[in-house]
Amino acid sequence: MKILDWYILKKYFVTFLFFLLALSAIAVIIDISEKTTDFSKAKLPAIKIITDYYFGFIPRIDAMLFPLFVFLSVIFFTSVMAGRSEIIAILGNGISFPRFLRPYFIGGIILSAFLWWCNQSILPKANAKWAYFSAKYIDDSYSGINNKAFINNYYFRLDSFSYAGIRYYDTVNRIGNGFFVQTFRNNQLVYNLRSQTITWDTATNKWRLNEVMVRNINGIHEELKQHPVMQMQYNFKPRDLQRDEYMKDKLPTNELNEFIKLEKLRGSEIVNILMLEKSTRDAGPPSVLILTLIGAIVASRKIRGGSGFHLFVGIVISILYILVGRFSSVFAMKGNFNPVLAAWIPNLVFSILAYYLYRRAPK
Repeated sequence: MKILDWYILKKYFVTFLFFLLALSAIAVIIDISEKTTDFSKAKLPAIKIITDYYFGFIPRIDAMLFPLFVFLSVIFFTSVMAGRSEIIAILGNGISFPRFLRPYFIGGIILSAFLWWCNQSILPKANAKWAYFSAKYIDDSYSGINNKAFINNYYFRLDSFSYAGIRYYDTVNRIGNGFFVQTFRNNQLVYNLRSQTITWDTATNKWRLNEVMVRNINGIHEELKQHPVMQMQYNFKPRDLQRDEYMKDKLPTNELNEFIKLEKLRGSEIVNILMLEKSTRDAGPPSVLILTLIGAIVASRKIRGGSGFHLFVGIVISILYILVGRFSSVFAMKGNFNPVLAAWIPNLVFSILAYYLYRRAPK
């Protein structure tokens, strides 16, 4: 690490911090203006709104726009350096263009690692805080924690051969009735379980079934057993019966991976959405490094328009990045497009753009 590296890295992190704080403040102001009526209806003190809502909203919006914050900050401070002829002086003293980009590369890796860590651990907790407040005080259409205290006639798949259903389930008290499980082999029913009530036992982390009747069928032979109580370990938990559309955002990555495996086993229709969420958490951090290099290359040339023109180019590229990401995500969620590829397409497209700009950059 030379003096040049420390000089550029200092500008990199200080400018990024300024953009992060400034744009986060703008996002909060816009959000407050939109939700003033909801906050007034809730009749909550300001400190509770800050701790229960904005402590979740700010990390959520920052993680979503983190790569673009980095990109605009790199464009800005590099353009200022180019306007002062600092970059011309650096390259004129025998320093190669790849060597000039090295501190940008280091800074991009550091922020990429930071974003990856946040996506895996910090962001799900923030999303949970934001979603709970939204469900309780803001979003009337939200069918998550509070607004949907019960479900009726819910059917789902346990594995490739077994199906389950529940007539009524109270998501708050975690108790239901009319529960059944059916298993088929070669299109023939071989197992049928019916229970009057089903309750989640927090002590054993198992389901407690009451007044159970079990039928095992083998051709024309049938075995019938009745049990007053049964403790069963099924591959679904109370959270899976809440129909919470923000569940994927709130789960830490290890729990999300487990949830994806279960949903694949059940043949769920939301597997693509879950896979897209998981892939997005992994694809976001590399985009920080890619956009850092694009920003450094674009803004390193001294032009007549100066910082204003560079920022305009940066905003255009940012919009294109968002559009590419949104289009690929929609195709993955609504169609049969591979969700992993959909999450990584923006990185692939802009990696090609970064290479093209690098080859065309004056050195």
